[in-house]
Amino acid sequence: MTFADQAAGLRQGAGTHHVSSPRDDNRRDVVPACKTLMVVGLPGVSPFQAQRVRDLLEYWDAQGRRWVGSAAQWRVVPVEIASPHLPLLLTQQSRWALWVDNDPNAFRRAFGVLTRLHDQQRPHRLLAVHAPEMPRKGLLDNLQQAAWSCLGIDLLVMST
Repeated sequence: MTFADQAAGLRQGAGTHHVSSPRDDNRRDVVPACKTLMVVGLPGVSPFQAQRVRDLLEYWDAQGRRWVGSAAQWRVVPVEIASPHLPLLLTQQSRWALWVDNDPNAFRRAFGVLTRLHDQQRPHRLLAVHAPEMPRKGLLDNLQQAAWSCLGIDLLVMST
């Protein structure tokens, strides 16, 4: 087995996409690099839950949020806060998000997730992901302020 075959096998096994190199600049079929977003706080880890976050990325993309790029570039990975893999994932992954629901217990649940992350001593910055129609005033502002003042976590809120 050649080195190229091994690399192709590893990429296929890991589910990664081909990233262009200078030699590939003339190819049109090169898939853009995949960005991984680890999401905590979702009510489950089903594909449906991940799709909620993808829908929000598509919404932000359509709203002209340049940092999103193409929503198709994002790989959304729901992670349960009680997962035994969480400590390792926290050291390996750099992009984290917190799902925030809009119900009477949403603040308590979201702040509880942030507190458990704080106990792991990372991440220090998370993106708040939520339904697009959720207003910033109220729950999101309060959660952002509590995350910073109580836990030292920077919760990035994109709604207006």
